[in-house]
Amino acid sequence: MTSTEAGVTEDEILWADGAADRYLAAGKVNRDAEFVDFVETHGGRLERIAFLISGDHHRAEELCQATLERTYRSWARARDGDPFVYARKILTNLKIDTWRRTRREVLLEPEGRPSGAVPDHTAEITVRDELVRALLLLPVRQRRVVVLRHLLDLSEAEVARELGLPHGTVKSNASRGLARLRAELTSTTTPTAGASHD
Repeated sequence: MTSTEAGVTEDEILWADGAADRYLAAGKVNRDAEFVDFVETHGGRLERIAFLISGDHHRAEELCQATLERTYRSWARARDGDPFVYARKILTNLKIDTWRRTRREVLLEPEGRPSGAVPDHTAEITVRDELVRALLLLPVRQRRVVVLRHLLDLSEAEVARELGLPHGTVKSNASRGLARLRAELTSTTTPTAGASHD
């Protein structure tokens, strides 16, 4: 704060002539410009991650939109660190929350499907459905670790940082989660003892 010859500070002059309003508006414009730049730079990556998690283009768009909306509301906090990591964390939490609310995923066919004979994707859908059902059986912490570590292919250190967990906790949750997933998936694919195979 500097003072002028008449003993009035420059800040008081700014407030008197309305320039402060322009500066405040410019701050919002800069915030919006930063966010628009973030969306242009990382929006495609977020949408690809959303598609990999959900398996549906429409649901991926919804997840991405909700993620960007929440990131914008918390932009001051997001830009203090890495905004992409902040947004990715929101995205994975939103998707995990939908796994809690829904019992099964309905996968839609791609929009540009070819005319004529369409290959049968029943086996792939069945495997994905079994995987989603098995993921639902995991405790929340194990599920988050498994999704981030193996579906999003983050390193253990990145998962630990993103979830705020010690490195050892990430390793043990990943190991236990994968072991339980294997057990659940093998129990659904192996026929029960004594079943007839006519």
